[in-house]
Amino acid sequence: MFGISPIGWVHTLGSLPAIPLAVYMFARHGRIVPRSAAGVAYLVFMLIGAATVFLVAREPVSYVIGAATIALLVAGYAIGRLSGLGRAGRYLETIFLSLTAFLLMLPTVTEILRRVPDGHPLVTDLKSPLLLGAQAGLLVLLVVGLTAQIIHLRRQGRLAALSSRAVSAG
Repeated sequence: MFGISPIGWVHTLGSLPAIPLAVYMFARHGRIVPRSAAGVAYLVFMLIGAATVFLVAREPVSYVIGAATIALLVAGYAIGRLSGLGRAGRYLETIFLSLTAFLLMLPTVTEILRRVPDGHPLVTDLKSPLLLGAQAGLLVLLVVGLTAQIIHLRRQGRLAALSSRAVSAG
């Protein structure tokens, strides 16, 4: 079905749960929270998807996306454990992990448009206006989302600073 090999199904079904997990964390916390149950599950499913892409990739860019996803996952989950970065660590963590969600959705949308409906896909050419428009839409969503996340983190930082000043002054 859909021209997907057995290892392709492992790749697809292994990474698929990362999508609702990311949506849940973005909706609930405004970002991917690595030190939460959903964050740990996201890491596992993303690693399954990113690692298996090397077994199913047909386009050279897929290898780049897989390697970048793994690097960003490692950086995003590790950076929060470095104490010397202060608030910058939270910003970098948020940016890195949001980029992993973008790198998950980019090939997901591309593959859906290239495979559905089965036998008569919506897109047959990688330069199709529909595909390029969908990819551009994801890029806009990334830029808007990252901007909103950074603004939210800045506000949280200001509120925390104001509360600590109020406690120390009182």
